[in-house]
Formats: sequence, structure tokens, C-alpha cells
Amino acid sequence: MRIRVLITLAYAEAETGSVSDGLPHLDTAQLLFAELQGPQRAHMEGVVGCQRALLLHRAGQTAESLDLFNQAIPLLEHALGSGACDASVLTANVMNRGLTYIAYGKPALAEQDMHRTMLLAETHQLPLLRAKAQHNLGDIALLVGDVPTALRHYEETERAFRELAPGLVPRLQIDQARALLTAGLPDEAAEQLDEALPELRRHKVGQDLAEAEVIRAAAALLQGDLELARRLASAAQRRFRRRGSESWSEVAALTKMRAEAAVALSNGVPSVAAQSKAVQSKAAQAKASQAKAPRSKAAQSRAAQSKAARLAERLSAVGLTDEAAMARMLAVRLAVRRGAAAEAGSLVRQVPKPTEVTPIDHRMLLRLCRAELSLTSGDRQRALSEARSGLDELGQVRDRMGGLDLLCGTAVHGRELGELAVRLVLADAETETDARQLFAWLERTRAQVYRYEPQPSIDDPLLAERVAEMRSLGRVVQQSRLDGRAVAELEARYDVLQREVTRLGWHTSQWGRPRPVCELADVVAQLGERALVSFTGQDESLSAVVVAAGRTTLVRLGSASQTVEEVARQLHADLDVLAPDHLPDLLAQTIARSARRRAELLDELLVRPLLPTVGERELVVVPTGSLYAVPWGVLPSLRGRPVVVVPSATAWLTAENDNQRATGSGHVVLVGGPGLTGGVGEVRGLRRTYPAARFLDADQAVSANVLALLDGAELAHLAAHGAHQPDNALFSRLELVDGPLFAHDIARLRRPPRRVVLAACELALSHIRPGDEALGFAGALLASGSHTVVAAVSRVGDQAAAETMQQFHARLATGAGMAQALAESTAADPLRRPFVCFGSGG
Repeated sequence: MRIRVLITLAYAEAETGSVSDGLPHLDTAQLLFAELQGPQRAHMEGVVGCQRALLLHRAGQTAESLDLFNQAIPLLEHALGSGACDASVLTANVMNRGLTYIAYGKPALAEQDMHRTMLLAETHQLPLLRAKAQHNLGDIALLVGDVPTALRHYEETERAFRELAPGLVPRLQIDQARALLTAGLPDEAAEQLDEALPELRRHKVGQDLAEAEVIRAAAALLQGDLELARRLASAAQRRFRRRGSESWSEVAALTKMRAEAAVALSNGVPSVAAQSKAVQSKAAQAKASQAKAPRSKAAQSRAAQSKAARLAERLSAVGLTDEAAMARMLAVRLAVRRGAAAEAGSLVRQVPKPTEVTPIDHRMLLRLCRAELSLTSGDRQRALSEARSGLDELGQVRDRMGGLDLLCGTAVHGRELGELAVRLVLADAETETDARQLFAWLERTRAQVYRYEPQPSIDDPLLAERVAEMRSLGRVVQQSRLDGRAVAELEARYDVLQREVTRLGWHTSQWGRPRPVCELADVVAQLGERALVSFTGQDESLSAVVVAAGRTTLVRLGSASQTVEEVARQLHADLDVLAPDHLPDLLAQTIARSARRRAELLDELLVRPLLPTVGERELVVVPTGSLYAVPWGVLPSLRGRPVVVVPSATAWLTAENDNQRATGSGHVVLVGGPGLTGGVGEVRGLRRTYPAARFLDADQAVSANVLALLDGAELAHLAAHGAHQPDNALFSRLELVDGPLFAHDIARLRRPPRRVVLAACELALSHIRPGDEALGFAGALLASGSHTVVAAVSRVGDQAAAETMQQFHARLATGAGMAQALAESTAADPLRRPFVCFGSGG
């Protein structure tokens, strides 16, 4: 009994204090072995050995921990065979050894131990231990880069923990957050940890709390909140030191160092691309002046480099190879940025070659270091080669991802590498060959989500059930608001359901099969008499690559991207105010004048410089950033001109090719949602244009009916109120009789509608994520396989929508393409008809 109490006390004091507080109790327990005989002694000796191994593992002494486990577990096996050991003890310690193998970078051995744990747990009816082993299988999947499988294991484990041991959920949330960061989803990771941290602080779980703070700091880094990252990492470092966890303390120091390096790298020192560029005398003078920036900045950069290099040595000393590599790479970048190429070269040679378990963000950072170092010697081609190889590696990781969010989020890891390549090519671009190269790099770095061919719908009963619950609850919330009843509790439940559906969507199935990035020659052949304009923003200025008449031209617009963004935002605000059907005349005239001025300014900045190249051609526009929210038909030079907006040339070419292969044999669907009187009247009127159409009015427009008709439709016209969900495109929605119809629902149709018209509300809005990944309701439809989507980027009045759609469909019925019909229908009153055509435009 004394030995058992000492074992428990050792663990408790190690967790709430430091490992050095707990180990002496195990020394005392070991002295008592002499009073035990036979199997009982083997049992206790095995338990004490495993407990010591566990404490050493928690302190980061992994090799010593494994040696102890391998000595102690055979003793427990012998004791179990003699009846002196409870099965739960052996099962738990086999699992703990597996955990140590994970920390030691031995995923195959760890997986063997976890499967053995699950078998022992099932044999001896130990459901909680089985759940813990599945949690650990998630950690192993994450270690080898299989994020969807990791999230699936975590999701199943969470359901078991909430039933069997709710106190274990915060530990699980730490690992879920780690997986989400690997997938490039810092907001979702932060949300998980912000829920876990109060529980961990309440229960004073020192190790888990400090780990959660480190991961939360890493999320803050990706979110751009460097001060929060530094503060959280410092707090974690203090906790680890108090616990005597030297290796974990250095991990926290690395996270803090990453925040400090980010500050130093953005501290006004010229970029490597600027340093490597040949300049004329006047520019050279400006550069020399810039080099005379306050010495404190150069000193700060030098100090940060030295600090990172020292940290790398300390991390190496405690056996943390990947972390040491990260610290050295930070030192490399800091050395390169201040022009110390020789120091940078020496440091980068000390970074080991990545292994199969090296995290993707480490791989991308090494490629970035090599690329930046190449530029210090003027080796532009080597730098671009590193960028190309790095983005190829990132593509391989992306191809293994599951849901749309994971595909999209992965881009964050290659952001700096892609930006360096585009900036480098753009800096010296003069010839048509340079413009072609820039086009290729833009396609390689942007909107990769849209090059995946969606998989056929895979039934998932639990996912379908939760989405149905969300829809029902959303309707209840809406009705309660109308009735003046409290909705706080209902909204909280709705948020919980949305998070669960999001998590299920991460691992239910892979989103789709990857397709190659398009070739310029294929785009030229498909364009015919049209022109493609691909915008890019670098160093606060905008440029456009124009493909027209078989030629590729770079047009430097010279306008400050911040100015364009501000004007675009103001235009959007004007159009929103102008939308209501019965606006007072004086107010309408005032707002219209303001909107026209802003539209003319955008036209001057974005379109007029392109006119000598594009002429009167129809346009395919690939926006960047805030330009996704521009209603292009409002700009004077484009009024009445067919314009198609696409996330990338690859997405456009795919939609065009799919559109040409389509048979056009599907049916037409007309849906009018509730509370949209003008819209319902408009839909009824369209029945004369499409006499064979399948029609659902407000009372019949329930989600199941609408989805059944959308499957396999040639043309779907949906007139209903809706809302854009900025943080998750798949939860953007249309409001139907029984609640919201989510983009999530349509995205999993077996045969998504080929052409879709969203006749009301601003469902063309997109949330722009790294890599110019623009996602919203319309974007989710395109990513799901629809070829063309027409929707508004600003609010639109019911009457204006009805008039636009009547004219649009009348032209469509005569054989006009979607883009042509829309251009002609919005030209009469573009400010009140801010509709945009996305996709192929056919």
C-alpha cells in the first residue's frame, strides 16, 4: 500500500510542481521492494519502473524513458500471467510506452503499441483506455502528416471522453489544435484552445496548461498577433522551468523566438529581393539612404540572430532536432536580411535534411532560407527552383487533406515562399517571356482549392444528422427573434453544432482528386477572342498579366493597393445603402453620385490602363484580395461588356472544359424562398420562360425538396434571402421555409447544378484566405463542381433583382451565354444591379 501511495504521490507532485519533486517518492518506493516476494514484487517493480519512465517522458527525457519502459513492461506481463497484476496496469503502460515512441519520432513502433493497447482494452472491457489509445493514434497520424485521419481519431475520442471522462477533453483539444495549425487553420485552433485553457487553469494541470499556452502562441503567430504569441510563450516557458522540464522550456523559448524574429524581419530592413535587384544610380542612392536606417534596427536584427543561434544549440543539446533546425533557420533569415551571407550559409549547412516526419512548416521555411540565401549571390534561378520544389512539396501535403477548409488552409505554409517567387519575377519583368513566367507563378501560388475535382457524395449519417439539426435550430432561432424571445441559449447550441459539423467535414472524405495547374498555351487556345486579366499585388502596388490575341503582356498599374482596397470598400458600402427598393429620391441621388465617383476612380486605376491591350474583348478576370468584391459591371469601361470572374486561370479552364463536355440535358429549377415578395413574383414569372421547369414557391421551398431538385439540374434559379459566413464558406446560407440551406448541403450533391443563379442578397461575397483562396457561397458551388454561378457582391433590392432576372433569363432563353446575358441585363442600372458572373460564363 505504501508503494502504491508513493507512486500516486510522485505523479501528483510532478504534475502540480516539478518532475524533481516527484522522483524522490519513487526512490523511496524502490527501497520497499525487498519486503515483497515473487509475482507481487515483479508487479510493483514493473509499476514503479513504468511510473518513473512516464515522469521522465513528461520531462522530455525520452531515451531514458524508453529504456525504463522496455525493462518494466515484461515484468508487468509476467505478473499478469501470474494473476498478480491488474490488466488495466499493463494496458495503460503499453500505451504510455507508445506515447514515448511518438515523442521519440518512432511512429511505426508507437502505432504497434496503440493497437495492442486497444486490443487489451477490448479484451478486458476497459473503454476509457481504448479511447485514450485512439487519441494517441490521432497523434501518430499527425506525426506522419495525415491530418484528416488525425482529426477523425480525435473526433471519435472526444465523443468517448465526453461520456466517460470529461476532464480529459482539454488535453485532447490541445492535440486537435496542433493538427489544425498543421492544416493552416489558426482561428479554429485558437477557438479550441480558448475553450480548453480556462479548464486547465482551474484544475492546475501544469504540463498540459503550459503546452496549451505554447500551441495557442503558435496560433497567434499565424494570426499575426505577435505580442500575444510572445506573451503566451513567455508564460509557458516560466511554467516549464518551474516543473524542471528543460526541453519543454526550450520549445516555449523557440515559439517566443519566432515572434521576436518576425518583428525583426519586418523592421524596415530591405527585403532580399530588393537587395539583389540591380538598380540605376538614382535608385542606388535611395537604397544607400535606406541602408542608413537607425542602427538600433540593425543591432536588434543582429541580436535576434545570435539569440536564435544560441537557442538552436540548446535545443540540439536536449535532442530536439526539428526544433533546433527551426531556430537555426530563423537565424539564417535574420543573417540574410542584414546582409551577412557568409554567416547565413554556415548556419543553413547545419540544418539537417528533412525526414518523413519533419513538419511541413519546417520544410517550407528551409526552402525559403535557401531561396533567400541564393538571392544574396544573385542566383535568381536557384531561388526560383527552391520555391518551385517547396510548393510541389506543399501540394503533396494538400493532396492528402480532407475537407475544403483543410485544402484551403494549407496555403498558409507556402505564403512567404510563393510571395518571394512572384515578387522576384515581377521585379525584373520586361519581356513577354517574363510575363509568361509571372503568369505561371501566379497560377502555381493562388487558389489551389479550385483545381480539385470533387469526389462523388459520400454518405455520412452523423454529418447529415448534425446538419439537419443545425437547419432546424436555425429556424427556431429566427422565429424566436421575430417573437421577441431570448435566443442566447439557442445560439450557443447552434454554435456548438456548427463546430461539430465543421470538424466532421474535415475528415469525412477527401474533397477531391488533384488536377494539374493549367498551361498558358491551353488558356490561350480556349480564350479565342476573349482576354484574361490576372491581377497581382506586391509591395503596395498592383500589376496585371493580360493574355489576349495569343500574346501575354505585363501591365504595371502603379496604383497603391491600399488606395484601391479603400475605394472598393467605399463603393461596396455605397451600393449596400443604395439597395432598398423604396429609398427616398434625394438620398438615392446622393448615394448614386458617390458610387459613380468611386466606380470611375476604380475604373481609372484598374481598367483603363488595360484597354490598349484588351480592346473591346470579353474579359476573364482573376482578382486578388479586395478586388473579389468589385462589381465589375459598375465600372464605366466595362458597362455592358461580358465579364467572368474566376479564382484562377486553372479554375476557369476547368470550368470551361467541363461546360463544353456537358450535355445540357438536365432540368431547370426555379425556387422562391420565404419573405421575398418581389423574388417570389419573379420566380412565378419565369415559369413562362421555362414552361417545363420544376418550381417550388415559398411554402414548398424546404431544404429536402430543393436539394432533390438541384441534383443533376442544368440551371437552378434560387431567389431567397441569405447570408455570407466569413469564417466558414460552407455555412453561408439561403433561408428556406424549414431553415437555412447551407453551401455545405449543395457541396455534397452527387451531381451539382451546372449553372446557378443566386438572385438575391450578397452571396457572391468571399472571405480571402492565404494564397488568394476566395471562399463564399458562390465559391463553394464552383469548388463543388458547378460551372457558372451568377450572384451579387452587394445587397440588392427585391424589385431590382426581379427586373434584372426577368431580362437576364429572357436573353438566356434566346441562346445567350450567362456572362453575355448578365452584362446586357445589368447595363441599364448597374449601381442597383451589382451581379457578377463567376466560373465559365457559358
